[in-house]
Amino acid sequence: MASLTASKVLKPIGASGKLFAFALDIFRQLFRRPFQTREFIQQAWFLASVTIVPTALVAIPFGAVIALQVGGLIKQFGAQSFTGSASVLAVVQQAAPIGTALLIAGAGGSAIAADLGARKIREELDAMMVLGIDPIQRLVVPRVLACMMVAVFLNGMVSVVGVAGGYVFNVGLQGGTPGAYLASFTALAQLPDLWVGLVKALIFGLLAAVVAAYKGVNAGGGPKGVGDAVNESVVITFVLLFIVNFVVSAIYLQIVPPKTG
Repeated sequence: MASLTASKVLKPIGASGKLFAFALDIFRQLFRRPFQTREFIQQAWFLASVTIVPTALVAIPFGAVIALQVGGLIKQFGAQSFTGSASVLAVVQQAAPIGTALLIAGAGGSAIAADLGARKIREELDAMMVLGIDPIQRLVVPRVLACMMVAVFLNGMVSVVGVAGGYVFNVGLQGGTPGAYLASFTALAQLPDLWVGLVKALIFGLLAAVVAAYKGVNAGGGPKGVGDAVNESVVITFVLLFIVNFVVSAIYLQIVPPKTG
């Protein structure tokens, strides 16, 4: 009974270690030539095609909800002139990277896990290794880099759409003035706020791709195993995203103090 309990406790630790080792293998294969340019372009196009429309649609309510909540709260304090800057900070620092990450993990990550998992149960990955082709260098690395690049671009799109949506809802529904909303951008917002959003998107894209690829490469048990790998990859990625977001935000606030109006 004691050994069974110990094995249950140590199982998540062992899985975390294997995931970390898999990430190190990916990093090592980044510098191996030849680089799979065609595979990278195909995966980047595929990820963009399956995520760009849902991301744009999600960005609008993100910006609207933030504008309504922040605008209503700030109005209670009589600081309507800071509505624009507060909404922009919330969208650029938090909403845009998280919204991008959720869709990258849900749509792109699940597709990566399903594709690699299907190749695994068909023994294509084993055949590649017999032929002397490293599946990580040939298949995983292009997918990871494509996921990171698409995540950064989608983050920029969500930021623009979210800020524009917040502007429309603030001016149209809350009686704000366009000039005050736009002029307040520089009151609290600063350039590092934009950079931290891009860094978050880059990290989130990396996490989503690494977890999805790890679960896909290690899938087993036939089609059911592939389905389980896809579900596990999405759940694990979501948990890691929120943890990493908290850590990065805490570090950023220590390095770059908030700008005072």
